[in-house]
Amino acid sequence: MSRTFLQLSGISVVSGISMALALPFASLFLTSEIKVTPFQLGFFLIVIPLAQVVASTIMGKLSDGRVQRRYLLAVGGVAGAIGYGLFAVLRDYWSLLGASVVFIGITGSLLPQLFAYGRQVSRGPSMIVSVLRTLLSVAWVAGPPLAALLVAQTGWFGLFVATAALQLGVAVLALTLPVPPAQAEEEKPEEEAGSTRNNMLVVSAAFLFLQGAVALAVSGLPVFLTTELNGSAGDAGLAMGLCAALEIPMMLWFGSLANRMSQHKLVLIGAVIALGYHGVMVFADAIWQVMAAQLLHATVISLIMGVGITYFQSLDPLRPGHATTMFSNTQIVGGMVAGALLGLSQQLGFRWTYGFSLAMSVCGLVLLLVVGSLNRRTADLRLLGRA
Repeated sequence: MSRTFLQLSGISVVSGISMALALPFASLFLTSEIKVTPFQLGFFLIVIPLAQVVASTIMGKLSDGRVQRRYLLAVGGVAGAIGYGLFAVLRDYWSLLGASVVFIGITGSLLPQLFAYGRQVSRGPSMIVSVLRTLLSVAWVAGPPLAALLVAQTGWFGLFVATAALQLGVAVLALTLPVPPAQAEEEKPEEEAGSTRNNMLVVSAAFLFLQGAVALAVSGLPVFLTTELNGSAGDAGLAMGLCAALEIPMMLWFGSLANRMSQHKLVLIGAVIALGYHGVMVFADAIWQVMAAQLLHATVISLIMGVGITYFQSLDPLRPGHATTMFSNTQIVGGMVAGALLGLSQQLGFRWTYGFSLAMSVCGLVLLLVVGSLNRRTADLRLLGRA
């Protein structure tokens, strides 16, 4: 088990660094290098997540069947290497869009399959998934500043070549993983999981809004700092690296708490704190305020995107591939909504990025409160039935 954990940790770090290099600067690449229009930016950031949803859903079904997850992880890594390799050389908008739909879409299945593999080898709720998610945050500490350095020294070509090389490394590491044990026939879920599982659609809708708000805040940070606060790409990289560094201890702490208390309550707290972060960013007028606010955002990400994975897996413990893909798809679809809103913010002013994020967080919080109310009602009915 220790060797498998080390291998999974290596995949988490390498894939995390590759994402931290490319994803935060995608909007800046499109606007500054490709010179896209607001419509083209929004369209690009909607179509790519849609392709990822389709690919992840297919991969999730395959992984809960007979296809070994290590092979699916390898396919995702190879696709990422090809996709980002094409990003290094292509400068035509439609060619980039096509390469992204085909290859970057498949790469979107990497993380849900990684977390599903971690859940399967641990045979139930454990700290493994939380540690793997924490390692992604570790990768994001170095990723954005390194990306800014690569862009400054080697241009966009160097950035995407490095990303492609890391994705290829993920594929190699994945092929070294052992065959995981068969899924247990029965697994006792979290206390509230039985009732909440019937409300999966409501939970998914809540996370769509909450993760969409995170995606919009992250993707909009570089352009917000450079256009509204007269900052630099280095400032954006530092802010995102700071946020990731703060996430590291929080992910581990909240991951430990998630095995001892209600995961629903933890994500509910995250939604409340999200209101505070996006509210602060709406009125921020200095770079130091953005840096200070990253403490709030790190807390939000740790609770929503860290505990959230375990929360979804506890709703459907016998199908970790399906459950993790559902969680991942809420993140991807939320990113689609964020892409459209970022394109709109380009016309209205990038401060609107955080106004939209605030509104999405409110919607997510309301839906989580609805889920809690439905769960309490179901619990009361069960008590009456036993009386």
